[in-house]
Amino acid sequence: MTKKIFSRTIIVAAALAGTACTANYLDINSNPYEVSKDQMEADGYGLGAALNGMAGVVISTDVNTAQLTDNVLGCTQGGYFGDTGSWAYTISQFNATDDWTRVFLASDQVIPLFYSNYTELRRITDDPVPLAIGDILKVAVMHRVADTFGPIPYTMIGADGQIAVPYDDQQTVYESMINDLSAAVETLTEFRTSSIPATADYIYGGNVEKWAKFGNSLKLRLAMRIINVDREFAEAAVLSAVNNEIGVFSSNDDIARLSTFGTSGNPIYAAAWYHAPEGCKTGGESHASADITSYMNAYSDPRRPAYFIDSEWPGLQYCGIRRGIVRPSLAETGHKYSGINFTAQTPLVWMNAAEVAFLCAEAEGVYNIDIPGATAKEFYEKGVRLSFEQYGVSGADDYLAQSQPVTVMYTDPWTEGNTNGTVSPFTAPCVKWQDDADIQKRIIVQKWIANWILGNEAWADYRRTGYPELFPASEAGNLSNGIVDSRKGARRMPYPQAEYTNNPYMSDAVNLLNGPDNMATDLWWAKKN
Repeated sequence: MTKKIFSRTIIVAAALAGTACTANYLDINSNPYEVSKDQMEADGYGLGAALNGMAGVVISTDVNTAQLTDNVLGCTQGGYFGDTGSWAYTISQFNATDDWTRVFLASDQVIPLFYSNYTELRRITDDPVPLAIGDILKVAVMHRVADTFGPIPYTMIGADGQIAVPYDDQQTVYESMINDLSAAVETLTEFRTSSIPATADYIYGGNVEKWAKFGNSLKLRLAMRIINVDREFAEAAVLSAVNNEIGVFSSNDDIARLSTFGTSGNPIYAAAWYHAPEGCKTGGESHASADITSYMNAYSDPRRPAYFIDSEWPGLQYCGIRRGIVRPSLAETGHKYSGINFTAQTPLVWMNAAEVAFLCAEAEGVYNIDIPGATAKEFYEKGVRLSFEQYGVSGADDYLAQSQPVTVMYTDPWTEGNTNGTVSPFTAPCVKWQDDADIQKRIIVQKWIANWILGNEAWADYRRTGYPELFPASEAGNLSNGIVDSRKGARRMPYPQAEYTNNPYMSDAVNLLNGPDNMATDLWWAKKN
């Protein structure tokens, strides 16, 4: 796989590609073929290079990195994608090698690349606005790392250019990230009429208020992440986000998304189409999962054509591939499953407005937090409507009127050589709002459908709430030697092997985890009351 570098990113050498986060990242923040730092400052290039370089890390614009963090990790464990590659070791079969599981914490394309640009930003400017945006980007990057591993280095990372620093416990990490967002939003609210050059901001074109809304919305996401285990702090953070004078996302104009790429285009798309058979119209190494197609089929969801490419199985328009199975050959059979309907130009969405509406619905409807502006029901229905609008699909009213529970079922059309067994059907709640025992399940199922391709967020919700119910790995497909429960799936990723060799703080990290360093240990916030 050929690596593509994000346009205008400060490029870092691949010195850490095979190591853990143990080096001085400032030492790798130079490239003999680029302009000097003095030249960058003289023509204003430095600000844009640093900010856009950080933005290119939130969901990595490097294809190899995005494939490992999103296609085969978040999107499989979140129930969106199924593997159709020919790999012997996969995360969805729970036998992935260190090269697959280490990426968020040890790849040169994530933490080192982010912090080299973050440090450069702080060196070239003392303007509080871009510095606050940099802090929001830091949380947008690092919460995905924490969501994957648990305890991580956070509060001390970057001091004196160092990455090999002590790990923080999970409560400290999430509370610190939320506090960092609060400080950044306070700054941006104060300077809300300011702007930065549009060329330095590929997300919002220099609009400071939009960044403040994103900061508040991200704070709401993280507060709800920890609400079962840190209720008082989380509730205060929720109220702080929704009551801020700028507020949270309220329309699709607020969506945080990156639309400017290098030559490879959308990296998740590029990775999904790796090794596509000649003439194939559905994709290569990633296809739609059986989970998402089966739920949306059960609801007769009008968004299906916007999400999926028709399958090549006769009579089955939308048919994904089950995750965690012994996979058929891509060339012979795997290509027949529904593909993922996006292009190289499709924006990388970091957070959408529908998610925020569902977060508000859950906060109010499940946790009885008074969210201004609407009832839990109204927020829930707004989330559905925003999702339909985001994809240009009509029929939201009829969809919201569905008042009967549905049966989610799946029969794999692959027959010859299939040893994966059958999937037992289960019931999912009706779409129509009801104040009943299924209130959280209803909200999370619809949020999951609306968050399509935001796999790491779906995986986090699944671990936090247990919803939506996903198809288990097959007996033959679970290669964890009894470590990972086939129904619960992977709960986290193991720490990189190089950390044990190179990081003097690893013993503390494992102690903070409060469980074995494997895929089956629940994170702190994943333990429901």
